Amino acid sequence: MRRRFFVERFGDGRAMLSGAAAHHLGRVLRAEPGQSYELSDGRAVWLARVEQVGRDTVEFALVEPVAARESRLQATLLLAIVKFDRFEWALEKATELGVETIVPLAAERSEKALVGAAPKRAERWARILLESAQQARCLRPPVLRRLMNSAEGFRLNDAAMKLLLSERSSAPGLRGVLHGEAGKEHFLSDNRVSLSIGIGPEGGWTEEEFSAAAAAGFQEASLGSNILRTETAVTAGLGAAHLYYDD
Repeated sequence: MRRRFFVERFGDGRAMLSGAAAHHLGRVLRAEPGQSYELSDGRAVWLARVEQVGRDTVEFALVEPVAARESRLQATLLLAIVKFDRFEWALEKATELGVETIVPLAAERSEKALVGAAPKRAERWARILLESAQQARCLRPPVLRRLMNSAEGFRLNDAAMKLLLSERSSAPGLRGVLHGEAGKEHFLSDNRVSLSIGIGPEGGWTEEEFSAAAAAGFQEASLGSNILRTETAVTAGLGAAHLYYDD
């Protein structure tokens, strides 16, 4: 299967890859003229042939368009800050599962030192999203929003269906919540489903955060009786949503 890379634009039957991705393709993968790769500008995918490998650029000639199917699920992930190695693992897996937008949250029970250091990691996180999207052959990498506190993240979210994963025993199961929402007006003009999932830190959400989420239209949903780590909840929650909505 061909590798996929992201470019800024296509024009006049040509495209150019630059920056770190070009260095990786040219110096690490040792691309040569005549080799073929897939290129995406976030809207369309083309099969392209390497024409010239420069020091910091790789030039391509476009060969033919490649069919690009988007997931039916337009998913946003509101993800509480946890230890960075686990947070970054969650970013990688969320990207592989097709998330389109990620909002880092400074939750009440997130470690304050991690929250303070989080803005300095934004560039690294964006790079993880880009590389993960290329590996998973996504149409585009997820959009990384700025760090927000929980209440702000909930309030500014505009998805049609909003779910807050909860460890409270009173929370209904995720499958039942999805089933109950299936017949409602959550579909976009292209029949895609607009969904946001909020996932809290170790220790869970506070009562104030539950109240803020409810006021913003979020419904609680449970992934079962076991207490999951944040990164486990990311893969379980997004995987369940894809199984339910994606053909």
